[in-house]
Amino acid sequence: MTELELKSVSKSEPKLRTAIVVYFPMFIAALSLITSIYNGYLNNRFVTLIQGNVGRIEYLKTCRDIIDAYFQVKFRAGLIRPVADGATMSPEQVDTMSAVSKFGALGTYLANLRNENIRREYTELTWALEAAVKRAATAGGDHSKLFDATDASFSTLNDDCIKSAQNAPM
Repeated sequence: MTELELKSVSKSEPKLRTAIVVYFPMFIAALSLITSIYNGYLNNRFVTLIQGNVGRIEYLKTCRDIIDAYFQVKFRAGLIRPVADGATMSPEQVDTMSAVSKFGALGTYLANLRNENIRREYTELTWALEAAVKRAATAGGDHSKLFDATDASFSTLNDDCIKSAQNAPM
């Protein structure tokens, strides 16, 4: 290098160094500001998502509870009539019909989260269970045959329930 080239490099070097010292921190600050704004945006979206899910979950819990209450009222109203007519149900019959009502309530709740075909199948299964329980009071011998049709239907719905739970987003 000649002496002239060295002087020219040394003269431009302070300008370059000054530009780097001044503009590089400003560039970093601008990137930091953009990152901060984006982080605030993401946090806002996350809070909105959580609030929406909390509201949805609470609504579904209330839906489940009101369905259960409806089936319990319906079942207990059915107990009033036989007592008024002088007939009574055994404690086992009361417990069994209460279990059918609970099954109907939970089936309705699950069906509300699915399509119309599943809803119809849960309704039909609840009716079949109720009919089987009523027949059990008068049937003698083996009660397992009373539930053959309901067992097959329940198995199909249970498989669907498992598939739906596994496919649900976490």
